[in-house]
This record gives sequence, C-alpha cells and structure tokens, in this order.
Amino acid sequence: MASRGAFQLNVILVLALAATAFSTLSPYYYQDVCPEALPTIKRVVEAAVYNERRMGASLLRLHFHDCFVNGCDASLLLDSTSTIDSEKNSRANQNSTRGFEVIDQIKIEVDKICGRPVFSCADILAVAARDSVVALGGSSWMVPLGRRDSTTASRTQADSDLPSPLMDLPALIDNFKRQGLDERDLVALSGGHTLGFAQCFTFRDRIYNETNIDDDFAEERRKTCPRNGGNTTLAPLDPSPARFDTAYFNNLVEEEGLLHSDQALFNGGSTDELVKTYSENARAFSADFAKSMVKMGNIKVLTGEAGQIRLNCRKVIN
Repeated sequence: MASRGAFQLNVILVLALAATAFSTLSPYYYQDVCPEALPTIKRVVEAAVYNERRMGASLLRLHFHDCFVNGCDASLLLDSTSTIDSEKNSRANQNSTRGFEVIDQIKIEVDKICGRPVFSCADILAVAARDSVVALGGSSWMVPLGRRDSTTASRTQADSDLPSPLMDLPALIDNFKRQGLDERDLVALSGGHTLGFAQCFTFRDRIYNETNIDDDFAEERRKTCPRNGGNTTLAPLDPSPARFDTAYFNNLVEEEGLLHSDQALFNGGSTDELVKTYSENARAFSADFAKSMVKMGNIKVLTGEAGQIRLNCRKVIN
C-alpha cells in the first residue's frame, strides 16, 4: 500500500510539473521582480474609474480588442509610424476605443515603482481589464502574467478579426472559434456589454428595421438616435452601464439587446439557454466570465525572448 501511495504521489508531482512547464503565464510572474506593480495598477484604474465611470468599460474593451488581433500583445496601443499602420485606425477602433491615456499613466507609475521597465504593456491591459470589472462591482480573478509586447501592428488584421455589431450568431460563433473560443466563451465575454455605451450608427438599423425587438425599447432609443445624423450619440448597452451585473442578459431575454450582435445571442439559437442561465444566476455568469477572460488572455501570447518590454506603450523600441 505504501509503494502504491508513493507511486500516486509521484504521478501527481509529474502532472503538476508538466502543467507548470506547458503554462506560459503565471499570476506570480512579477512577484519577485516588482511586488508593488499590481497594487499600483489597481490604484490608477480605480482613480480613473472614479473620475469617469465609463472608463471601466473602455479599459475592458481595450484588452478584448487587443487579444482578437494577432493575440494579447499590446499591438493595439501602437501609434502609426512610417512602418506601422495602427490598429487604432481600423473600422472597429477609430473614434471608438479609448482609455489610452490611462494605460500611459499606468505604465509610467508601474515603471517608477518597479525602478525599471519590467512590466509589459500587454500585461497592463490584462490587469487593467480585471481591475475595471472589480471597480464596477464585478468579481475578481487571478490574471496569468508574463506576456511581452509586439513590435508590429496590423490595421488590416483588425478589420478582419474584430467582431462586428452587425454579426448574426453563426458569424459570431465562427469569429470566436478562430480565436480558440467556444460558444460559452462567446456568451460570457459578450456579457462585458453589461458595461458601457454604443454609438448610434452601430444600432440604428436594429431600432428602425428589426422585428425581434421590444417596441417600447426601440421607441426609447429612437429618441436619441434619428434615422439620419447623430451617428456618435451614445446609448447604454444595458440599463446599468456602470455596474457589472446581469442586466445585459435580462435585456436579451426581453428582446431589448441594443446591438444586432447582442440580440443574436437570444434569438432561437444554440446560445439561448446559456443566456437564460446567466440572466437568472449572477454567480454562474461571474465564474464563466472570469474563466473566459483568462482563456482569451492566453491567445497567441509572446513570452520568453519573443517581442519586447516597451518603454512607452505607444512606441516600439528600435
């Protein structure tokens, strides 16, 4: 019996070592080199969200839009140069993504507290997304760290890979599948739309022409989004856009999803039951959201000697 127990213990140890070997990221990556980095990021994010509640949604979106284009490598943060066609100018990002100045501030403060640039911009995006959710009432999770920053960006790839607010369910499923994400990830991560706002031009066709929409909801949205003009006028993605809750999913069940791609998740398709589950069970949503955020945060990460640790998140070190 003793030898059998020893064998089982050895198997457990081997499996643990194997898991460590194949895991490229770790929540404790900076624990020795800069233990004050995470509290510093949390402090800057909380101050930014306190100053403008909408900023939480913006910082969460930056991480999402970064990861979906060539992986979680901070390519989104790079400004245009003679050799870089910035992803900031893509259809999904231009005049839409925001919060870059908060990331700049975080980078300055973290490098100061660490004494040198050891914390990557890609990791800052991942941690800032988590801290934004927590600042707005959501549950926390351990963020695996150790990403490095890209030296390139691609507006063309951003135009190709970022999901559109006009996508139907099959297109959304395919879009997420290409990133290694399944239907549960799609629904859980779409729940990030419990925070923030959308511009009129992204939902105009839905409120005037679609039939799977509550009449009163459509009429309310038409008051600030006319058939012509007002393209950048904002509307909340759910009734509590500065609180991380399940109102987004409640809206979908009531046919009050703002974007076509939102309501596509509850429209007689394969994701209906999961939407209903999340609308009724906040704990299930929070748990799945955290798992999917970690999974998304592992998309095509740069580690080891790949990439670099930028001095300025907007510029490549030459």
